[in-house]
Amino acid sequence: MSTEGSSLQDWGIAADEKFSLRLFVAGASSISIRAISNLQSILDEHLKDRYELEIIDIHQQPLLVKEENIFAVPLLIKKLPSPIKRLVGDMSDKAKVLKGLGLE
Repeated sequence: MSTEGSSLQDWGIAADEKFSLRLFVAGASSISIRAISNLQSILDEHLKDRYELEIIDIHQQPLLVKEENIFAVPLLIKKLPSPIKRLVGDMSDKAKVLKGLGLE
């Protein structure tokens, strides 16, 4: 399915359903900054005000890293809507990010 002109309902997502996301990064590295920028651009285009994005620096939150079993960064965890999904990388592959979010 093309994402052009598609609505969330086309993907089986309720109109009032919010996405809960966590992006784990390693400080202000160039890869981390690129991942944040790429992801925010995709989210703003496809989810507008329908998401909550928590950006977590693994150096600042080591307990959360252990709790979430983080094995590589940047790593995006989609908590809601179910199912939980994980994506690793700088979020530059828009199709991969949309698929991981269940928006393809």
